[in-house]
Parts: sequence; C-alpha cells; structure tokens
Amino acid sequence: MCSPFTTISLTKLPKGRTIEVLNKGGCMQNSNKRAFEIINSRTKIYLIIIAILLVILCFYQIELIIPAVLVYALICFYAFWTSNKRKAEISEHIQELTIEVDSAAKNTLINSPFPLIIVETDGNIIYKSSKFVSEFENVNIEDTLNYLMQEMKVEIEEKIKNKDSNRTKDRTIQKEQQIGERNYKIIGEYVKSKNNERKNQTEYMVLLYFIDHTEYVKAVKKYHDAQICMGIIRIDNYEEMMQRIATEDKPQVAAKIEKAMYDWAIETKGVIIKSDRDTFVYIFEQRYLEKIKENKFQILDTIKEIKLEGGLQITLSISISNDGANEYEKYKSALSGMDIVLGRGGDQAVIRENEKYLFFGGRVQELEKRTKVKARTVAHALEELMLEANHIMIMGHTNGDIDSMGSSLGVYRIARSLGKEANIVSDHIGFGLTAFIDSVRKEEEENIFIDKQEALAKITTETLLIVVDTHKRSYVEVPELLERTNRIVVIDHHRRSTDYIDNATLMFHEVYASSAAELVTELLQYVEVPVTLKTVETEGLYAGIMVDTKNFTFKTGVRTFEAAAYLRKCGVDIIRVKKWFQSDLASYKTISNIVKEAEIIHDTIAISTYEEETKDASLICAKAADELLTISDVTASFVIGTIGNKVCISGRSIGDINVQVILEKLGGGGHITLAGAQLEGKTKQEAKQELMAKIDEYFEELGN
Repeated sequence: MCSPFTTISLTKLPKGRTIEVLNKGGCMQNSNKRAFEIINSRTKIYLIIIAILLVILCFYQIELIIPAVLVYALICFYAFWTSNKRKAEISEHIQELTIEVDSAAKNTLINSPFPLIIVETDGNIIYKSSKFVSEFENVNIEDTLNYLMQEMKVEIEEKIKNKDSNRTKDRTIQKEQQIGERNYKIIGEYVKSKNNERKNQTEYMVLLYFIDHTEYVKAVKKYHDAQICMGIIRIDNYEEMMQRIATEDKPQVAAKIEKAMYDWAIETKGVIIKSDRDTFVYIFEQRYLEKIKENKFQILDTIKEIKLEGGLQITLSISISNDGANEYEKYKSALSGMDIVLGRGGDQAVIRENEKYLFFGGRVQELEKRTKVKARTVAHALEELMLEANHIMIMGHTNGDIDSMGSSLGVYRIARSLGKEANIVSDHIGFGLTAFIDSVRKEEEENIFIDKQEALAKITTETLLIVVDTHKRSYVEVPELLERTNRIVVIDHHRRSTDYIDNATLMFHEVYASSAAELVTELLQYVEVPVTLKTVETEGLYAGIMVDTKNFTFKTGVRTFEAAAYLRKCGVDIIRVKKWFQSDLASYKTISNIVKEAEIIHDTIAISTYEEETKDASLICAKAADELLTISDVTASFVIGTIGNKVCISGRSIGDINVQVILEKLGGGGHITLAGAQLEGKTKQEAKQELMAKIDEYFEELGN
C-alpha cells in the first residue's frame, strides 16, 4: 500500500548534494500501473467471451470457422492497439500531473509562509528560505541553531536507539524555543546525512519549520497569571499579646497589625479577609507570587517592628498555596501548609507549589506557647487508644539516641500500667547507649525489645503504633510498620518537615518542647491510671531532657524544669545518668583533634571533619560540634563524618544562627540550635563545599 508522502529527489544544492522533499508522484505512478492492469484484465475477459460465442456459432455453422478466426484476429489486433494507445495517453497525463505536483512541492518548499531551514546536526546549513532570513535578520540565530542541533542530535539518537523497542518509524521532531522576543514551535523531520568513521559519529539532516506562536504563549501566561492563590495568615502569639497589653491599647495594637497586613496585600492587589480574631484569609492572583518570593515575605519583619510594652514581639505564620483544581482545594492545601508552619515554630511562611514546599523566615528562637490543657487532653486520648488496642508497639527513629529510648520507656510504662502488652521496636541500638540498654535489661522483668522481623510478624490492624522523637516517615526505625496499621500516635518536638506522618490518629507535636522525653513526662502526670516508673525509666527520661538541652542550657522553658523536677521526685540518680555519657580517653582525644583541625568561616562559624570511618561517627561528630561551641566567638559549629556510604553532618548553635534552616537545605532537619543531615553519594569534601555554599546562601538571605 502506497503512502501519500513517498519521497523523491528534487533539487541540487551546495556541495553537490540532493535533498528529499515530500510529494505524491510515487503514489501516482503506482496508481498508473494498477490502472493498466485493470484495463488489461477487462480486455481479456471480453476476448474470452467473444471466443466462446464464436466457438458456439461455428459448432452449428461449420462453414463460418474461417471467417470467425479472421474476425477474432481482427478483434484481438484492435484490442491490443487501443490498449496501447490508452496506456500512452494515461502515462502522458500522469507524467504531466506528476511534474505539476513536483513543481508545487518545490514552490511550497521555497516559498513557505513559515521560516524554513535545512541543516545538519553538525551545524552545516544546507538551505534556508527567504522567510527564514527575513524573520531572523536582527537575531543572532547561529547560536540558537547550534544549541538546537546539539539537543536534537541527542533526541534523534535516543529515538533511533529505542526504535526497535517501540516499533516506530516516527522521524518527526517538535520543540518550543524562545528566539529574541518571540516564541516559536519548531516542527521538522530528519534523515541520516553522513557517517564520520574516524570520529565514530553519525550526522543527520533536519528540515525545520519555525511557527511563531508568541500570542498563544502570551494567552497561556495571561490565563496562568490570572489564577487565584489562597493564603492563610495567623498571629502566632495573639492570646498572650492581648493578655499582656492594657485594655485601652488593645484596639490600637490590633489596628496596627491589621493595617500592616492590608498594606502588604495592596502591593499584590490582593484581598485580606478576617476570619477569626487571630486568623486572616489572603487572596491574590498568581502573577504576584514571584514578587512575594523575591521580597521574602517582608511582612514577617514589618510586624516585628510594632513595639509593645514589656518587649513582647508579634510574629506571623503564613501559608500560601496554588495547588488544587479550584479555590476550595487551594484553601485546604493552605490549611495543611499552616499545620506545617505551626509545627515548625511559627514566625515563618510557606508556599505550596507543584506539590512542593518552599519555606521563608523562621530564623529566630521559638517562643514557648504550650498549655497544660493540651497535655492533659492528649494524655486522656492516648489512654483511650491504648485501652482499645490489643497490642502496643513503640518506635523511635533510626540510630536511636537517649531521648528516643527514654521517651519510649516512658510510653511503655503507661501501657504496662494499663495492663496492655507492649514492646519497643529497636532494630539497632545507637552507639553510646550500650550501658543504658544493659541497665534496662537488668531492671525490666521481661524482654521489652523486639527487632524488625519480630515487629513485622506481630503487628496487626488492631495494633496501636506509637512513634516518639520523630514525625518523619523516612526516619522511623521500621517504616514498613506505618503501612500495617491505621492506629498511629506521634509524639515529637522537632520542627515539622514535609515528610511528616499525615495519617496519625493522635498527634502530640510541640516544637516548643526541649525533647520528646519532656512531652512524655507531662503525659505521665496527666494519665488517669497510676503510673510508677522504675528507676531506669525515670533516669532514661531525665537523660533525654538533659542531653537534648545540653545540661539545661539550650531550648529550656518553664515546662522543661517542671518535667525535670517531677522526674527528680521519682528518684533520679543524676550521677549515674552523668556516667552513662562520659567519653573515654580515646574518644576525648579524637574530639580534641577534630576541634584542633576546625576552620572558621564568616568570623563565627566553625567547620571541621572527622576523617576516620567508625560506627560511632555520628556520636563523635555531635560531641565535637558541642565542644566547638565552648570556644569564644564561635556561634555555630558543623562537623562532617561518614557512616557507611553516607556523609553525616552535625550542626550546633548558641541561637544566633539557625542551623536547622541551613541543614534543611541539605535535606536535614532539627532545631535552631541543634540539627543534622545525611548526604548520599558524596565525599566528605564535596559535602563540605556544599555545606559552605548553603551557609553563604543563608547569610545572603539574611542580608536581603
């Protein structure tokens, strides 16, 4: 079957080459042959019928045999003569038509209404139409063509490579490219041009049409820019602010805050609607989203400039989203973003775009805004969930530390006090916890720890899974357990990341707390069932608070000391706790060498590297980062080490620099004063360079 686009050789070009263009001549020639065959077939049928009739006639009239033969011979001669004559006429007619079509194809190629060029992938231009020359006479088209040819050659070779697998003979190419101030849709076809055996390369000849669709691109952009973005703005410390200012000043303060927000919205021609005392809905067009990004939500700083009595500072949390098929879905998406912002401590903004989160602000220390009412409510809800479950599993994060293990023991004791079967999932014991775990196994009446395989075998849909000291799906001890049950409780104090467990039945996530152990200690005080902690459990909770606060130095609030006081009443042996975390002489020397090799950047940031590859690398790096902060004028420290095939980074700060924001750029997380990150597929030196680049970026953002 003939394709209507059979190619024929047309025109001689420079270098004695010929190019191929599309025409219909081949199909017409094939049609010509079929026509002759049909004519000959019909003539043969007629001759056979005549012969039969003559034979019948001669059978009855024998004397007519000779005349019949003569007549039949004349008929055959006439038929042959007329057939040849008709064949010649049809051939002549089709040849004339083919020449006309061929000429039309040439004229179409030469006088194309679209810019047209025939070029090889090595950049050699074979032909370009007059329209192409006039269209791009004021543009440096050579650079654009070279770039296009490089891209197209890769695409062509990929097509040829995959041709057998997808059984396609498609030779078309389509691209969109901005040239000068215009946008073009480029459509073309390619053929093999030449082989360079010496360089082992194949070049291709490409015929390209440039179709100007600038107006279409403008129309699409106009439509996109006119889409609605939904935002939610919340005053973080509204209740506290209203309690601490005089009654007569409240309207003035509220007016100042709202005026600052309205003035900010006017810059984007947006609308702010007050939905609650401390909550506002912000609506604006997509076209202004980039402007908001560029200005990095200056409203966050503007609000802080409002002066209040007693040095109280006002902060905002902002969530904006353009993800969703309609305004309602965008609003729901903005609500989810607000949960993340509040989970990260407030005083920051987040933009959810293309299912990704972009954070701004959040560089100051979180203010304690927890209430005992919430702790009491969560304690009662947790107790009810435990009573409904037939089995309880408690799980911390990978490479568990004392905070993770101590808080797990506290939750375990609540479950056992309710008479429920419970286990702590611990597939790997974190380095430095050996002495503590040995103490646990001596004092507990049963083996409370189970590994990954046993946990996966025991868990059912009726199991209550309690996750402590992390809220990230990818960071829990056994991620598979999250898929085996819908009854999940999360207790954590880290700033919320985008990879959070979003299907938790109960979430006790307080970023203002010093540690998970502090949160669990509060729950122990409010559950209705009497709980008697064993000595090792009490000491584990106390150690979790002590380690995460660096001996009650960082991130401590009133509630932190209340929790510590409660544990002290339960009989904590502080000296014993201290001994668990003492470094041996070899480790201390290693840490001293790391400190010795540290370099200072930006005047106050210390960076060092732990060159050895040991199983306790993360602990050594953390301790070295802590030690670096004891040096005068050092406000932040980072230590880089290796764990298996991953590079780990421990970051510490005294509060002036937000190490969490810096390491979050590398995929990590934590708090303003304590954070960490792990990088795969990089050397320590590459990780160091990337870390330094992110630190520079952090200071650039501060400067802006």
